Parts: sequence; C-alpha cells; structure tokens
Amino acid sequence: MQILDETVKNELTERLRRLESHLEGDVAFFYGSIEASVMRVFRDFVERMAAAVRIPDRNRLVFFLNTPGGSAEAAEKMVEIIRHHYHEVFIVVPDFAFSAGTILSMSGDRIYMDYSSSLGPIDPQVWNGKEWVPALGYLDKVEALLKKAASGQLTNAEFLVLQNQDLAVLARYEQARDLTVTLLKEWLVEYKFRDWTIHRTDPEKKGQSVTRGEKQERAEQIALKLGDNKLWHSHGRMIGPGTLERVLRLEINDYSADDKLRPLVRSYNDLLTDYIARGGFPLFMHSREFF
Repeated sequence: MQILDETVKNELTERLRRLESHLEGDVAFFYGSIEASVMRVFRDFVERMAAAVRIPDRNRLVFFLNTPGGSAEAAEKMVEIIRHHYHEVFIVVPDFAFSAGTILSMSGDRIYMDYSSSLGPIDPQVWNGKEWVPALGYLDKVEALLKKAASGQLTNAEFLVLQNQDLAVLARYEQARDLTVTLLKEWLVEYKFRDWTIHRTDPEKKGQSVTRGEKQERAEQIALKLGDNKLWHSHGRMIGPGTLERVLRLEINDYSADDKLRPLVRSYNDLLTDYIARGGFPLFMHSREFF
C-alpha cells in the first residue's frame, strides 16, 4: 500500500504541475464538507502552499472544489484565508460544489466548469443538533402558513404546527439566509465583477461603462435567484454552466470544448477523487506541498 500511495502521489504531483503551468497559478484541491472544524488544517494547508517558492510576481490560486456544502460562516472564513494570501483566485468545479460550496465559488475571479459540472441553490444549511438542514424550506413553509392564517384559511392542524415553531430557530434561519445574500453580493462585486468595466450584451448600454451600482444590482439578482426555492424546487438541484449563464446571466469559464484544459482537469481530478473514494476519506486536501 505504501508503494501504491507513493506512486499515486508522484503521478498526482506531475499532473498538478501541468495544470499550474497551463493556468499560471498555484493549484490546490479541497474535498469534503465546509465546516468550522476544518478551519485550522485548512489555514495551515494554504499557509504552507503560499509560503513555498513560486514564480515571482505570480499571485494566483487555482482552487479545485468538490463539496456537498456545509456552513456559510465556514465558507466565509475559507475565503478570508485564501484572499489573505492570494490576489487572484480561479475556482474550478470539475464535479460539484453545492450549497456553501456554491457560495464559496462566487468568491472567485473566474469559475471554471464543464458541461457535467454542477453548482446548486444557496439554501443555507443550518445545524439542528443532529444534521445539516436547509433553512429556506422551513421559512417558506412558515410563510405559507402565515398567509393562510391572514386569509382565515388555516386549519386546526396547521395552527398547531405554526404554534409549535421555535421563533429563535426561525430567526437563526433568517439570519443564515441574509448572510448568504450578503456574501454573494460582496464577493461578486469585489472579485467576479472586478474586471467588468464595459457593458457587452445589453443593447441599450453596450459600450458604456459599468457603474458600481450596476454591479451591485446584478450581484443581488444572482444571489436572490440562487436562493429562490420556487425557481429550483429542490435543494439538491444540479445547476450546470448553461443554466447559470442563461438564467442567472453569470459568466462561466466553460472548458467543455477546450482540448488542452479539459484533459488536464479530468486526469488530475478523476485520479484524485478515485484515490479518495478508495480510501474512504471524508476530508482531503492536496497541493504541491501537501498530500
């Protein structure tokens, strides 16, 4: 097993270096849930990578993200750690980055996906003491019951359900929802829209300069749509790059037809995720300096 691990490690490092050369940045890979418990090891992981000798004047991170989601607060801290060390960040989603992973993806200067990659709705996940649960489902149900109550159509059974709701818990869910919108608005304007200076598609504004207010307005539209349960219908909805560009008008670097980048991404990601699956690792990070 030790010989096999060493062989896989050497091969992954070689494939990683090819990606670094092609995308001109430090490549890092994250697999697992986004939780507060991983922050210390993630901090050390990024610090070790950033401190290593690298090409002068290159301050770009190419961050591979595979995650089912987790905590928006933890995603915010991961972005703070990354941005402390790197000026420019490319997020690469070869497979999926759901929930908090989608939130984190919106902090990238670029988001790389291919036709089989998926982001998801940003329904915030809240820990209920036993498991992560989507907050917006609860809020939507309570809102529907309140509307029925206001119109005098609430049944006795529904009244009991409404009466038993914990207001403190509902307030926490509302705070989680508001945090996700705030983070997306801040990150999209600061990073993703940083180089969006001229209108390119709006026929009425084409060629005109983009104002900060317009960037904020577009960012809020994206945030609200990503958090709209009525639009996606399922917290587990897999949203591909075509839908992101068509419905959200969010620019994605789609490498589906890139004959140079696509094989580089897949050869690295698929070997590494196969290794992770074989080992049953719930959390895994990889870089030139860390395995």
